[in-house]
Amino acid sequence: MIDILVLCTGNSCRSVMAEALLNDLGKGRIKAFSAGSLPAGKINEGALATLARHGLPTEGYESQSWDEFADRSFEIIITVCDNAAREACPVYLNKGVRVHWGVSDPAHMQGAEQEIQAAFEKTFGILERRAKKMLALPLEEMTEQELKVKLNAIGEQS
Repeated sequence: MIDILVLCTGNSCRSVMAEALLNDLGKGRIKAFSAGSLPAGKINEGALATLARHGLPTEGYESQSWDEFADRSFEIIITVCDNAAREACPVYLNKGVRVHWGVSDPAHMQGAEQEIQAAFEKTFGILERRAKKMLALPLEEMTEQELKVKLNAIGEQS
């Protein structure tokens, strides 16, 4: 089983959706967790509604600090903060292959309900495509350098 940690600053939206997707698509192969450098303290309702629309579990998530995982090692650490929006991306100091899958945060979207839902769907779709591409790789057979190169390349795709 490959352990993956998905990081974001608030751990309330993107990192939680990525955790849900990776665990659902990678059942029996990977185990994903999520955390934040400055956790919001609760999961974003729009993220939970998006998971529900896609038939994914909406319970069992918590907006938690990466300190919860200080004694745990991960093979892969994925940050999902959006550099284009000049978000501060957390730097997790534990060992593991670090990759970046920046994606915009729909939690900050304002407008009509339909526009907000579309923003969540767009972010979810990007994360889903990236998760599927990652899981199509022979992760268990790849070196750390190969993982870093391939997974960062996936993070550059929308």
